Amino acid sequence: MLSEHEVIEATTPSGGSEADFARTKYERIGEHLKRQIREGQLPPGTALPSEQQLASLFDSARSTVRQAMGLLEQEGLVSRVQGKGTFVHDQARQRLSCGLDILALVIPEVLSGFYPSLQHSFEESASYSQNQMLVCCTRNNVDKQGNVILQLIDNQVGGVAIVPASTPPTPGYQIRQLQKAGIPVVLCHRAVEGITAPLLGLPFREIGRLAGDALVEQGHRRCAFFAPHRTKTTDLYLDGFQSALADVGCELDDHHSYFGAAGVIDMQELDAEIAGTLQRMLDQPGRPTAIFTSFDSMAERIYLHLTKMGLRMPEDISLIGVGDQVRHSVLQQQIASVTVNETQLGYRAAELLNQMRSGELAIENTLTEVMPVEVYQGTTLGTCDH
Repeated sequence: MLSEHEVIEATTPSGGSEADFARTKYERIGEHLKRQIREGQLPPGTALPSEQQLASLFDSARSTVRQAMGLLEQEGLVSRVQGKGTFVHDQARQRLSCGLDILALVIPEVLSGFYPSLQHSFEESASYSQNQMLVCCTRNNVDKQGNVILQLIDNQVGGVAIVPASTPPTPGYQIRQLQKAGIPVVLCHRAVEGITAPLLGLPFREIGRLAGDALVEQGHRRCAFFAPHRTKTTDLYLDGFQSALADVGCELDDHHSYFGAAGVIDMQELDAEIAGTLQRMLDQPGRPTAIFTSFDSMAERIYLHLTKMGLRMPEDISLIGVGDQVRHSVLQQQIASVTVNETQLGYRAAELLNQMRSGELAIENTLTEVMPVEVYQGTTLGTCDH
């Protein structure tokens, strides 16, 4: 726990009066113990050595050790139990992180989809609580995300809200590294297997179901499904969508589904592929009369390609995507979508991080909130009369 070398470093005087040295000495002892708590060398519930043992370890008077322990107790980092000793408080690591004023938002993208509203509201909420805010873009790459997490730990940020990378799924050990360092984490959109942390989730299956219901109600029976890549998330979208079609005795044709390459986040990389797939689908007999796509950024690409092909929406074909309630661009305002209030999600994520940092919530807790969704009609959702 306390090596001889560390003790010597922690107690070496730096000059000044005897009174200054005495004060410095108990503060150094306190800082040394805080560092060991922060780094996990003194886990919650650990019994500290007696005052006599600590005095011997630090080559100090018992009165100096008593001052250091009193300071730690005032800060809520240790608890003294009469007749049993002094123990590291259960929330000690969270309370130590309160002094770190940087909150980080880790997201796959910053300029498209859900993410502009999430970023703006998280930043605004962080500023309300007088925290600095750091945005980290992973490009939906698990390896890049792992490097980002290591940098956040090294910089001892106060908390992390993360939309976990999905291709391949985020491994639990990445999030666990943050928690072991005493850094609170809020998972946004989706869970990470094996991790206990607050989740602000999206109802993926319900989203697919709502999109399917919206098209079925307009008389559509031949539909297509587009997704940037295939993940557990898109499978849930697809399951909900297919259940809506099954209710009216229809099913999704195998030739009417498209999945882009794993890990792709920039729709421009898929542009030519999307255009070719659309053309093949529309050239077939019994072509789809409506398209559901799992991401608004892909819906925008599809909208532009359909327009280039001379098709009108919704007269010739309907289109519905998934995105943010705030329709940031003129094109987004045209496209029908199942929408999520990402602004609300960003505010809530920052709020939960601060509750964990203050010790009001444990770092590992099972709080789960599913964000509400609704259908935005736009101008691309219409009746099927052919």
